[in-house]
Amino acid sequence: MANIIVLGAGLVGGVIAEDLAKNHSVTAVDLSEKKLKKLTQISTIKADVSDKKTLSKIIDKCDLVVGAVPGFMGYQMMKDVIDLQKNIVDISFYPEDPFGLDKLAKRKGVVAVMDCGVAPGMGNIILGHHDLNMKVTDYECLVGGLPEKREWPYEYQAVFSPIDVIEEYVRPARFVKNSEVIIREALSDAEIVDFEEIGSLESWNSDGLRSLINTMPHIPNMIEKTLRYPGCVEYLKVLRESGFFSYDPIEINGEKIRPIDMTAKLLFPKWEMKKGDKDFTIMRIIIKGKEKGKKVTYQYNLLDRYQDDTISMARTTGFTCTAVANLVVNKKYEKIGISPPEYLGKHFNFIQKYLKERGVNYKVSKY
Repeated sequence: MANIIVLGAGLVGGVIAEDLAKNHSVTAVDLSEKKLKKLTQISTIKADVSDKKTLSKIIDKCDLVVGAVPGFMGYQMMKDVIDLQKNIVDISFYPEDPFGLDKLAKRKGVVAVMDCGVAPGMGNIILGHHDLNMKVTDYECLVGGLPEKREWPYEYQAVFSPIDVIEEYVRPARFVKNSEVIIREALSDAEIVDFEEIGSLESWNSDGLRSLINTMPHIPNMIEKTLRYPGCVEYLKVLRESGFFSYDPIEINGEKIRPIDMTAKLLFPKWEMKKGDKDFTIMRIIIKGKEKGKKVTYQYNLLDRYQDDTISMARTTGFTCTAVANLVVNKKYEKIGISPPEYLGKHFNFIQKYLKERGVNYKVSKY
């Protein structure tokens, strides 16, 4: 039994803490007493982990840190944890380049796995698995987490920090076509995609490839697109183009505020998952290439719904993270330095089995 500290007790962090507590001693840390009170069977600490001295005391005797803080805190938190010489598995999806911490992690002898959620996360692990076993030419990932109940105008609910969600709408999207990195604005190239059990959804460019652009330069075509209910992209584009997602302060009645902060404050009540609300996670991955000299296509389909009183996006994200956390804390994965999830391709079978045991099933077909 290991001693694990989970930083962040939100909807995903709470699921991570509860799952790890089945086999380990877990302490959840958050600044919100409201979030901590929901974790009745787990040790909790109310603290500001952005303060390095506080963080140092909290993680001093732990075997592993799991990062589940909002993205805007993620990079500095991960840097501090690495500097304090603790292994970490992180899901915070921060905008900074994680490889900027690689030298520090190697110097400190730390195992640091980043972006360890569903996408990026499990999608990368699936690709890493196939990259070890075939010559991949094409990778396409379509993914989204959506409420079962569609409510005007946004038809969306968030399990993450609202600012993290808005980041998807403003961060330039990168994909790879014919071995060239293409940069487009987020929300671009919207198209309708039909799914048998859900119906029509709208896909658009988001910056989900992340580390794959650097770690898989030999794959000539790679793209990830986000899925939402049809129509919401236009609302988001209007808000973005009107400046509501801007980080540049503006002056109102003598006070300076960032439009992004105001927007997040206004939208969060509309996006917040409320008691009784249910969601689903949908993902389709298509991998093409050559295996043993023959052309082959693999397709992975995930349709995971709210179950066991737990939000689907929290389960699909959280259980991927806890699977990897178990690998690290049990010394099954010991690569020093920054590890994007695609590095865990050889552990795909363990992770897939771990998820299946928790009701998260990736259906695979080969043709």
